[in-house]
Amino acid sequence: MSSSNYRRNKAAIDQFHKELMAMVDDIQQIDKKVLNKAVNNGVAYAKRHTPVGKHPNPVTFTVKNGPDAGTVVSFKVSDPGVGGKLKAAWKALPAKKSKAGVEKEMINLMDYASYWNYGHRIVTKKGGPTKGFVKGTFVLEKTRGYIEKQLVMEFEKEVKAVQSKND
Repeated sequence: MSSSNYRRNKAAIDQFHKELMAMVDDIQQIDKKVLNKAVNNGVAYAKRHTPVGKHPNPVTFTVKNGPDAGTVVSFKVSDPGVGGKLKAAWKALPAKKSKAGVEKEMINLMDYASYWNYGHRIVTKKGGPTKGFVKGTFVLEKTRGYIEKQLVMEFEKEVKAVQSKND
């Protein structure tokens, strides 16, 4: 075998190996990048689909205890405010490696988030009879479906980018 063929073949194989390793490095970064993007989009989706309560103005209530019990009180406030704590509480935790690959969690730590998502019964007093039921909004489940679609779409986009980069 001539040494010039050997050098050309070795150079071609080394180049192929170098390109292949670059492609493998790109592929290893895709899963984390895609997961981050999809879950972050999911947090935005959940925030968009979480309703915000509006506080009434004027504020009206009946005094229950004390010398004025039974008196209806009503007053206007300069800034009635709006809710939004549940909406603001949607967060995405950092992605981390696991046995299965990479994982990332989306959470809402408001204490009433599960009641709002899954629904709850209505009682007039503690331990009293059930007076009704508030249906859940199931935004968490809807967001999960949205994230799954985003994962597929983003993964396909990244694979195409890696393929075009390494062609």
